[in-house]
Amino acid sequence: MELTLNAALSGVETSGIRRFTALARATPGACALTIGEPDLDTPAPIREAAKASLDAGDTHYPPNNGQPYLLEALSRYEERTHGLRYAPDEIIVTAGATEAIYIALAAILNPGDEVVIPTPAFSLYASAAALCRGVPVALPTERSGFQIDPAALESALTPRTKAVVLTSPNNPTGCVYTRETLDAVHGILRGRPVFVLCDDVYRELAYGGDYHSFAEYPDMRDRIIVVNSFSKPWAMTGWRVGWCMADRPVKERMQVFHQYAVVSVPSFVQRACAVALETDTAPMRELFRRRRDYVCRRLAAMGLDFQRPEGAFYVFPDVRKYGMDAETFCRRMLQEGLVGVLPGTYFGAEGFVRVSCCYGDQDLKRGLDRMEAFLKTL
Repeated sequence: MELTLNAALSGVETSGIRRFTALARATPGACALTIGEPDLDTPAPIREAAKASLDAGDTHYPPNNGQPYLLEALSRYEERTHGLRYAPDEIIVTAGATEAIYIALAAILNPGDEVVIPTPAFSLYASAAALCRGVPVALPTERSGFQIDPAALESALTPRTKAVVLTSPNNPTGCVYTRETLDAVHGILRGRPVFVLCDDVYRELAYGGDYHSFAEYPDMRDRIIVVNSFSKPWAMTGWRVGWCMADRPVKERMQVFHQYAVVSVPSFVQRACAVALETDTAPMRELFRRRRDYVCRRLAAMGLDFQRPEGAFYVFPDVRKYGMDAETFCRRMLQEGLVGVLPGTYFGAEGFVRVSCCYGDQDLKRGLDRMEAFLKTL
C-alpha cells in the first residue's frame, strides 16, 4: 500500500527567508540584516490592554470574524485614515495578513486559475496560490523601476486569469505605486472578471505624501479584497493579527475558510488591537524613514545601484556587476564578510539582494561596514 500526500505541496518549499536567516544566525560572529520585523517592542498601552483583557476574564470564544467592538473600530479607522468604506460585517479579523491572503485566494480560486504577481514579491503569494490549486504567473517589473508596465500586464493576462496581486509599498523593493500606475492598471482590469488582492500591510509606512491604494477605485469594489496587518506599523509581529475587507458576498465566502481554518483570533488580544488603532504610527514611520536614509547613503557610497524606496523598510540593491548569482553573493558575503542579507531570488528577482532596515543603529552600522569591506574584496 502506497501512501500519498497532497500533490499541491510538491512544488511548494519552506521559506527561503527563514532558512537563510537561520543560517546567518547560526554563523559565529555574523550580523544579520535579513528579517522584516521592527526591532521595537509593542507600545506599552497596547500591551497593557491585553493584560487588562486577560485580568477581566476575556478568555472565551469570540465571534468567528472578530469582536464587534474591533470590527467597528476597524471600519471607522479605514474610513477616517484612508477613506475606505467597509461596514463591520465586511471585515474579518485574521491570524495575521498571512491567513488573510490565504483565505482570500482559497475563496476565489478554482484549479488552474491564474494569479498574476508583479515581481519582485513576497514569496507567500505564489505559495498560497499553488496550495489553493492556482497557477502563479510572474510579472517582472525590474525594467520599469518596479512600477507595473501596462503593456506587460496586458500580456500577462489570459482567459484563465482570476486575480492580480498589488503590494504597495512593496516587499522587497519599497516601491510605492504611483497614481499613474494605478490608473493604468485600473483601466486594464475594470472591464475584466478579475479580482484584485491589495496587500496594504506597509501602508502606514509610506514616506511620501501622495500614497494611494488600488482599493480607492469604487467601481471595482465587488472585485477588490484588501489585506492589512497590525504587525508592521505597531510592532506587533508576534501577536499574529491582521484583517481583510471585501464586498459582502466575497467576504461571506472567505469567512467559511476562516472559520474552519482557525475558528477565530484569540479574544483577549482584540482589545489590544482596538487600542492600537488609536495609537499614532508617525513615530514608527519617522524612525524607519531615518534608517532608510542612512542605509541608502551607505549603499550609494559603496557604488551600488538601487531604486530609492518610498515605503516599507527595505532597500533592494542590484549586485549583478559582481558576476555571480544572488544566492552565491549572499552566501559568500555571509561566510567571508560575516553579514547576512537576502538573495533577491527568494522574491523572484535574480541579481538583487534585500537589505532590511529594521535593525538598530549600531547593528545597521556594523552590518553595512562589513558589507562595504566585503565588496572591496571583489
